[in-house]
Amino acid sequence: MGTFRGTAELAWRWVLNEIQEDDDGIWIPEHPGGDLLPQWRAGMYAGVGGLAHVLAEIRLVRAWTAQEEELAEAIAARARSNRSGDPSFFSGLVSSISVLTALDAAGADAAVARLLDLATPDGWANERFGPPKHHEGARVHDLGVGTAGVLLGAVWAHRHGVAGSRELAGLAADVLMAEREEVPGGLNWRMVPVRFCLEQREFPGFSHGLAGVATALALAGAEFGRADLVAAAAAGAEHLVALGDSSDGGFRVPVCFPRLEEFDEFFYGWCHGPTGTSLLWPALRHAGVSEVAGVDVGEWRRRCLHSVVVSGLPERRYPGFWDNDGRCCGTAGVGDVLLDSGQHTDFALRLADVVVDHAVRDGAGVCWRFLEHRNDDPVLPPGIGWMQGAAGIAGFLFHADRVADGDARSVPRIDTWWA
Repeated sequence: MGTFRGTAELAWRWVLNEIQEDDDGIWIPEHPGGDLLPQWRAGMYAGVGGLAHVLAEIRLVRAWTAQEEELAEAIAARARSNRSGDPSFFSGLVSSISVLTALDAAGADAAVARLLDLATPDGWANERFGPPKHHEGARVHDLGVGTAGVLLGAVWAHRHGVAGSRELAGLAADVLMAEREEVPGGLNWRMVPVRFCLEQREFPGFSHGLAGVATALALAGAEFGRADLVAAAAAGAEHLVALGDSSDGGFRVPVCFPRLEEFDEFFYGWCHGPTGTSLLWPALRHAGVSEVAGVDVGEWRRRCLHSVVVSGLPERRYPGFWDNDGRCCGTAGVGDVLLDSGQHTDFALRLADVVVDHAVRDGAGVCWRFLEHRNDDPVLPPGIGWMQGAAGIAGFLFHADRVADGDARSVPRIDTWWA
């Protein structure tokens, strides 16, 4: 198919051809010919906001074209127009903070102000959570859609000098501290507090559970000089270690407790696997924590990445194992974290080779087709956006191309800058 850079440019061309416009500005569908809910169109998960992060990657390898300059302005305008009540990291107001800062564009202060207006004493309302699994009005405290994501957004905003970010961080941190659960040997945070749950299940990984909450607390403690947050993050890490498996010299935590039979016990990507969990340890180091459970935090990071490398990915070992090339739970996300870490670089570049091999020609560009083995037709439509589509894969390949050329720079992003 070609080089990392060449494939990235072809994928980017394919993405640009899918941009559409509605009354609020530009947007992209989830896949060609598809749709995306209006409230998600500005966001960075599947929406047009994610293209800001591709532009940030491109800026390290070449100047933007006139089309890309116009695109950046249009993305920023769309992000500034987001006045929703959604606080979430990927599709809501925290996403707007991420997108605008990635583009060095004004307007993040309005997103911070909106989050302050929407705050309640126990967090932020989230319309996605209700019966049959949760009571109406459930509060959510994970990184992906809840309070920890707001805290991470506030830290990032503060690092960019955004007005109101210190106050927002204080509110989010106080909610998380109030929601902590004392457990033997440490602290725990659930995605949704027990009082709101009709079905009891924990996802302890980075995107939806303990690992992500502890990461946000550690970074906030360091940013705002709050030793209580750092201590809580370290106590959360102690509990995470007790939940995990380090039997082979690695470290991985089960996807959920109790286990869902339709899932493997362990995933390996950014969302639920050791790829994401590896980000906790440099956050603790950044906050001044050197050891957890008597082991250096750098060693815990090494163990997480070891579990990834020996897992068998990127081979599709059986139906359902490694059917995804994207960032959220696939090859691009693993490869990007490895490149950021400076560990297993050769393996990360091999993952980039595999991604290039999996690219599918489509018109003047390329895309990727993931698999869902439980479907009658397992080949999914090609995704367009940042976390599960060609845009995010292109970003990884631009990064891989730089590293292969001896340029170790990474783009500092809201979810990885400390790593």
